[in-house]
Amino acid sequence: MPEGRITRGTTGTNRLRRVDRWIAASPALRDAESPLVVDLGYGAAPWTVLELADRLARVRSDIDVIGIEIDPERVAVAAPYRRPGLDFVRGGFEVPLPRGRRATVIRAMNVLRQYKEDEVAAAWARLSSRIDDGGLVVDGTSNEVGRIASWVALDTAGPQSFTISLRLDGLERPGIVEERLPKALIHRNVPGERIHDLVTGLDEQWARAAGYGEFGAVQRWLHTVDGLRENGWPVLGDRRRWRLGELTVPWTAVAPLD
Repeated sequence: MPEGRITRGTTGTNRLRRVDRWIAASPALRDAESPLVVDLGYGAAPWTVLELADRLARVRSDIDVIGIEIDPERVAVAAPYRRPGLDFVRGGFEVPLPRGRRATVIRAMNVLRQYKEDEVAAAWARLSSRIDDGGLVVDGTSNEVGRIASWVALDTAGPQSFTISLRLDGLERPGIVEERLPKALIHRNVPGERIHDLVTGLDEQWARAAGYGEFGAVQRWLHTVDGLRENGWPVLGDRRRWRLGELTVPWTAVAPLD
């Protein structure tokens, strides 16, 4: 039997463009010998799977993408969209794949958000056991229009990094990401926890960088990131990623304290 339970399944086109862009740039995908990417829990319509396949094909024309849903009716709805390199199957956290293959990337966006916090660790362990060495599990949350997103990236050893991705134009404050933190962090956004320190630190640096807004939101964000780094935050990546409204830190920088 599939592992998990049926959740709301609401989704929309272009909702996951930020995480798709991040996956497309990842060494896990670009260096894979035969990439297989899973969209786990894609919801009531297959749009996010189709978009994922199209976006990643620009980087790897040899990619296989499989959408996995625990609800058989949702799999039936998606079936007409099957094509070479794109399939839909019923399943859950066990991630059923053909011919015993393991996934290069498992994207599980807006799935664990609907579970309890104490269920996350077991789900992470199960998903991590279904990826290749060098592969990734991406667990996160986005808002309905894809302008606010955050996710945890895991490998076979467990969580490795945490990423925030925001649409900078019109952004009032980066701390708005607190509404879309992954389940492992959303209830930890309280004083004394590392994720709270990051969220408040982002807002503080954004306010200090207000003067750079005259040169555009991107410049203000770049100075916000620079301010975090000067305060000792171990920011990963480079300015090419930061210019996209991204911020990535090691998981240890935001992991819950207990």
